[in-house]
Amino acid sequence: MSQETVHELILRRHEKLKELYGRGVEPFGEKYSVSHQAQEILEHFEELEGKEVSVSGRIMTMRGHGKAGFANLQDESGQVQIYARLDDLGEEAYECYRLLDIGDIIGVKGKVFRTRKGEITVSITEFQLLSKSLRPLPEKWHGLKDVELRYRQRYLDLIVNPQVKKVFILRSRIIQSIRDFLNHQGYLEVETPTMHTITGGASARPFVTYHNTLEMNLYLRIATELHLKRLLVGGFDRVYELGRIFRNEGISTKHNPEFTSIEVYKANADYHDMMELTENLVAHAAEKVLGTLQITYQGKDMDLTPPWPRMTMLEAIKTYSDYDFSTITTDEECLKLARKHKLEVYNDTVRGEVINLFFEHFVERHLVQPIFIMDYPLEVSPLAKRKKDDPNFTYRFEAFMAGSEIANAFTELIDPIDQRERFKKQVEKREAGDEEAHMMDEDFITALEYGMPPAGGLGIGIDRLVMLLTDSPSIRDVLLFPTLRPREDTGGA
Repeated sequence: MSQETVHELILRRHEKLKELYGRGVEPFGEKYSVSHQAQEILEHFEELEGKEVSVSGRIMTMRGHGKAGFANLQDESGQVQIYARLDDLGEEAYECYRLLDIGDIIGVKGKVFRTRKGEITVSITEFQLLSKSLRPLPEKWHGLKDVELRYRQRYLDLIVNPQVKKVFILRSRIIQSIRDFLNHQGYLEVETPTMHTITGGASARPFVTYHNTLEMNLYLRIATELHLKRLLVGGFDRVYELGRIFRNEGISTKHNPEFTSIEVYKANADYHDMMELTENLVAHAAEKVLGTLQITYQGKDMDLTPPWPRMTMLEAIKTYSDYDFSTITTDEECLKLARKHKLEVYNDTVRGEVINLFFEHFVERHLVQPIFIMDYPLEVSPLAKRKKDDPNFTYRFEAFMAGSEIANAFTELIDPIDQRERFKKQVEKREAGDEEAHMMDEDFITALEYGMPPAGGLGIGIDRLVMLLTDSPSIRDVLLFPTLRPREDTGGA
């Protein structure tokens, strides 16, 4: 549909608007009493046949001329056909009906019947215009050329693509199933600040804002971890928070600057408990919402049935690259090997960081089936407890599916002395130019000095989990309003 044609259609609709006003019709009406949704009428036709119903929705198609015509009315549940006839509506009302357009929202009342072609229909005896659509709906919406417009004008996407609406209904149900699962296990849902005086809890570049009265910078949270751990210090045994996280990073099919995560903390637990919690939580959500643990993501079949396999990071690297970092022990050897594979390293990059780079480069894309990768290097895990048998590694895991990380968890570091030293090293990296390194959080250290019980902590990326359970290729497909670069032309369909 060319812009010129769109402009002409908009002008025509404005002319109809004036005519409706001239006929005494309010084009932007009031609430309408609805007795049934579209899908209810279709599903319960036998008991509703011949009975009067009232339904409201958006006109999606119009057919017929002269003294009668059909239209499809769409509400949240689906579509139902309506039949408008001059003899039933009367001349004045029927003339107003003829001024309606595709996209208009109306309420109708009439009797349910089945047409000769077998389609369940409401033969209307009266209608009310609830909202006049002054812009035409897009005629052709599907296809890659329209993807960006779909994200920019999600309201249109929801109107014309029923499958898109289904994804967001499933998203809501997945989130509710997660809450139900945790609540049933005795976890308490809490809320912690979105604006922090110190950024921490993850390695990420924050968004910075300014508080005028306090005359100080504040940071939109990059994680909820450090506040939730304070609650364990305060005596809560099981807590979780599900909410928005903000990271000043790039945009990709797996990343959006604003996203949703859940973090869960349990006293007297470790990362093995968090593995069990993760696999059971994901399985519960899939079973509850999809009715199965066998899913397909972008053509790849996956089995979510617990227990999921466990593999250490060093084992995974050895399996997929043939490099054995248990025998490559010096920073110099690791740097030489990293440069050989053109990985991004610096002169001060150490062995643990190289191990993590090798994992990302050689392993991640192969992790299709659900799996836990355990025992991450100390240098990339500043909040996780050191392993007893090898203090260069930590009790940390990440869960992977379809080549993407969906969860991150630790046996939590509760030693305030060790934590302070880890923060110091992060501060050194930050002072050297790493904007994603942690800041020194003195209040969190103070909290640990009062004593935090042994604990396990878990973070799950809700958006990535929803992508997997709805077979959505991009994070933008599961965010109602993803972040996009502004552009001037956002008005036309």
